[in-house]
Amino acid sequence: MKFTTQRLLIRTFKSNDLQDVFHIYNNDETCRYLLHDKWTSESMKESFEKKLNNRTLTKETGLSLAVVRHTNVIGDLSVWFTGMKDTVEIGYSFSAETLGKGYATEAVKYLVRKLLEEFGIHRIQATLDARNMASQKLCERIGMRKEAHFIQDFWNKGEWTDSIVYGMLVSDLKNGELK
Repeated sequence: MKFTTQRLLIRTFKSNDLQDVFHIYNNDETCRYLLHDKWTSESMKESFEKKLNNRTLTKETGLSLAVVRHTNVIGDLSVWFTGMKDTVEIGYSFSAETLGKGYATEAVKYLVRKLLEEFGIHRIQATLDARNMASQKLCERIGMRKEAHFIQDFWNKGEWTDSIVYGMLVSDLKNGELK
């Protein structure tokens, strides 16, 4: 699977992407709001292997995609079915050096459009740690609506955290375009 945007290549992961992906996830700030801790040299191969194996979106398996700028992987997009008919959840992480350059918005917007137009998806959602303001702003930039804010509903990394759910329906596409 391979897509191109104006500045990026989005494709499934390759084995030689390991060091670039390790660079993304070997960062405390990047992993602060994720469900896992930062990758270590001991854990990186096992964690990366999961991404390599997620090559096709099915009811049983998620899809992991590399976001490539020039020759470097700068981001990671994930999609998985939620269990509700034609509904997926998305997740994303980008290297700290790319923040503020619009790459995450470009990649996630493109992925969302592809899912709605070509994969027969009815609903896309993103569940975030409520403290992750950058992720909230990204969801809003691409036209997702804030649908829920749950108070201390998730135990993660030794503390109760709030969750926010953003959503978008196929009917939110206007003439095939997102915001």
